[in-house]
Amino acid sequence: MLFRSLGYQRWWAPVLARDAVAALDLVAADVAAGATRILDVGTGTGTLAIAAVRRWPGVTVAAIDASSEMIELAEGQAEAALSPAAKDHLTTYVADAGHLPFADGAFDVVISSFVLQLVRDRAQALREARRVLRPGGRIAYATWLAGGQRFAGDVLFDEVLDELGIRTEDAGAEPGDPHDLLSVRAAADGLRRAGFRRARARAALLEHRFDPAGYLGFLAEFDEEDLFAGLVERQRVALERRLLDRLASLPADELVLRAPILYATGVHPG
Repeated sequence: MLFRSLGYQRWWAPVLARDAVAALDLVAADVAAGATRILDVGTGTGTLAIAAVRRWPGVTVAAIDASSEMIELAEGQAEAALSPAAKDHLTTYVADAGHLPFADGAFDVVISSFVLQLVRDRAQALREARRVLRPGGRIAYATWLAGGQRFAGDVLFDEVLDELGIRTEDAGAEPGDPHDLLSVRAAADGLRRAGFRRARARAALLEHRFDPAGYLGFLAEFDEEDLFAGLVERQRVALERRLLDRLASLPADELVLRAPILYATGVHPG
């Protein structure tokens, strides 16, 4: 599991980083008005929590993740990115988003990026976020929005697998994640059902430019790690060579991943 976490840190976290950190803009006014206690739900490798501590030296951040491996990586990232004094403002916990180990009203702000599509029960996670917020506290999160076109690199990868006769366990699966939010309205409605007021959501577009070697690394060391690990050397070499050749033939613009995302925010009604 740690190997996959390392693959996430190297290949996927940088894809998400810019748009994850943008979620902090949704709570900037709250911090300016005196909010100091922040909870980061599903911190992963710590991108959002570390950015919050660096942006606002006066806040304290509690960062939770269900994966102890991710928490270990987040702590390592914080050690590298923060001064000892700043690191004292960040505390990590292994915990589930649906069962937060904090008292009612313990935080002024709850933030989260690209994790609410993964939790077992998003409604429960939102209710828990409301519980640990003080009256008037704000939740703000970023996550995937359903839709968009398939990335050209993914299409080429499937074509090369077919050409080489390499079978995959999920062959025939439809693209997209059934847990992605279907609309900005669904995001706002989910916040309202969890008890938040002034619920708002807006769509945005995540864009990340891959190069052929970077996309191959993303596949081999993270997204399709198990498939690559299960190939004999002859198959793996053939797959890598053919895929790199095909990726290199694409116009540069087609190696830009463009995926719909959304930002949502709501306020504790107390």
